[in-house]
Amino acid sequence: MSEGGKSPAGQAPVRKPPVLAADGIVAGYVPGVDVLRGCSVQVGPGELVGVIGPNGAGKSTLIKAVFGLLHVRGGTVRLHGEEVTSRPAHELVRRGVGYVPQLQNVFPELTVEENLRMGIYLRPRAFVRRAAVIEDIFPVLATRRRQKAGSMSGGERQMLAMARALMMEPRLLLLDEPSAGLSPVHQDHVFDRVKEINGAGVAVLMVEQNARRCLQICDRGYVLDQGRNAYTGTGTALLHDEKVIELYLGTLARVR
Repeated sequence: MSEGGKSPAGQAPVRKPPVLAADGIVAGYVPGVDVLRGCSVQVGPGELVGVIGPNGAGKSTLIKAVFGLLHVRGGTVRLHGEEVTSRPAHELVRRGVGYVPQLQNVFPELTVEENLRMGIYLRPRAFVRRAAVIEDIFPVLATRRRQKAGSMSGGERQMLAMARALMMEPRLLLLDEPSAGLSPVHQDHVFDRVKEINGAGVAVLMVEQNARRCLQICDRGYVLDQGRNAYTGTGTALLHDEKVIELYLGTLARVR
């Protein structure tokens, strides 16, 4: 057993002090009704960690609870060892956490540049330096600075949302369903950028509906079911675990 779930062969434990440690989280939207019922996740320095599971498992709820958007009724959230349970989101941003929600993740009436400026409103003098770095990762944004975000494609808006979250140089990036609603081509672009961001040293916790693709790129993964940890392990181990395939990935995963 590991972190509340079963561990298939090949699991790689977190050996370094974690950037994020969420332990025994209990949370929900309605009084007396818990969506999360004691789930736990850890993200080590430089790790890319994926969270998958069926609809209603509590994946997005977990991200919101970690980022202080949802009150935690039980358990603890620690950032670099310091407890930050239910601290407000703006405080976590100051502490080096970036967050990209699934929906309404850009300001549609603002231009690309204005969206990026909103991402670094706490440190406006650093805009020019950070914008240059971000445009190296997302070159399409460099040619769209004056374009309103609402007129961009879904894939381009997702890139902008991630770019805005990166403006404050977070050490931890939280992604809630980054591929949702995108075409397969745009999904591939998003996953490629996530890998690039992680490769630059940013730890990533990604909740994702495309379970197979998520497990292909993540270092470690968690499978949530009914608000609890069901399985944990390396991405590769989970991708090839017969029980995970049968219950969460579908039989087609065996032939891919």
